Amino acid sequence: MYIELKTDRLRLRPLGFADLETVHIYAGDPDNARYMMFLPKESKAETARFLTEVSAEWEKESPSFYEFAVLLDGTLIGAVSVYLDDTRTEGELGWILNKRYWGHGYAAESAAALRDFALHTLKLPRLVAHCDARNAASARVMEKIGMALEDDTGMRQYQSRPETARELRYALVRAD
Repeated sequence: MYIELKTDRLRLRPLGFADLETVHIYAGDPDNARYMMFLPKESKAETARFLTEVSAEWEKESPSFYEFAVLLDGTLIGAVSVYLDDTRTEGELGWILNKRYWGHGYAAESAAALRDFALHTLKLPRLVAHCDARNAASARVMEKIGMALEDDTGMRQYQSRPETARELRYALVRAD
């Protein structure tokens, strides 16, 4: 399956194994992945395993998640994703950009394109997104794309380090 989304400045296309070198630059950087639950990737082999799973998911007739590469003028600058729940009635949005591209609105622009894809193409009635409460930039992205804070009492445990943090959950319900 091949799906491409376009915005004014960005092109989103399926993330895949061919993106290994570029993805590992941001996914393996502890500073870049500071607020990411399952990052940083400790090795290029770990990033390769993830991308192998992503590539296999794109081959399915009905994927359970969609990982898109975010391209700016042909350069891969990050990724956005939507993971579907078992009933396919809710999707969880996520994003990560190489820190060299922070602060230019690319996260909000790509997340908005993904939101529209999830609501209108996948017809999901509800979207959620989570972030570490200290990650003000990610919370702003959620607000910019129309999500509202639903819960600020959650906790998250990071996979790669013995740290917990308060978690925010934002949600958006499709208006029919």
